Amino acid sequence: MDASTRTGEQDGVATATLGAGELDATFATGAGMVCCSLRHRGAELLGQRRGLATYAATGSTMGIPFLHPWANRLSGLRYEQGGRMVTLRPGAPGLRLEEHGLPMHGLLGGSRDWDVERLEAAGDEARLVAELRFERPDLLESFPFAHRVTLTAALGPGALRIEVDVRATGDAAVPVSFGFHPYLQLGGERRALELTLPARARLALDARGLPTGASEPQDAERAPLGERTFDDHYAVGEGAVAFTAQDAERAVTVRLEHGYPSRRSSRRRPSRSSASSR
Repeated sequence: MDASTRTGEQDGVATATLGAGELDATFATGAGMVCCSLRHRGAELLGQRRGLATYAATGSTMGIPFLHPWANRLSGLRYEQGGRMVTLRPGAPGLRLEEHGLPMHGLLGGSRDWDVERLEAAGDEARLVAELRFERPDLLESFPFAHRVTLTAALGPGALRIEVDVRATGDAAVPVSFGFHPYLQLGGERRALELTLPARARLALDARGLPTGASEPQDAERAPLGERTFDDHYAVGEGAVAFTAQDAERAVTVRLEHGYPSRRSSRRRPSRSSASSR
């Protein structure tokens, strides 16, 4: 079956939907480029949480949100990067503080600043390319590094692949610390879901959810989820790595293909990840 694309609206937000084989992926082009739906044979694979309207209004995460220019918490309202000291102002555009008063999930949650550059289908693949120019003075107040972000989503019959490219447009190199927060779900009983996890290091966190510097190596494993939770930080190697959850009907795999690793790096390749279902 040939791939397809269509535009529409959900909860008053402009959307673009990619279709390929048994998969459909919808992105909120009018609210942060969040992937707000990923369906396999009609079954929703993404947690909707408080829904797209709330995400658009408040940045409350759902689906697969893009978190930029930082993915998780900062340690306070002041930080230094690239020789620049920044003091964050509570109430600044896009700035959200978590329960400890720490900045969290970047500045673009629900952003309306994305421009769709291409929406096309050819053969068995559908593709969406969108761009955001991080150059507005009110954003540069909180992250003073002018740049352009290009997000490419490509949907094939068995996988959604997302690639992000960050390029400086000003006179300074851009610190890179963006990420995604996929809220995946399967229909089976939670404790019976089977996980396949790579070798990794679990990073110890303090009471505020910040890394302490300590770590514990953990072996690769394949086992039922049981009563375990994984709201933790992990470091993995620099090569491609995959995480899989499966129930009796389907398996969902998140694969980190290439990009910046979990430590400082001078590499400038785009970051690429994919989610596949079978």
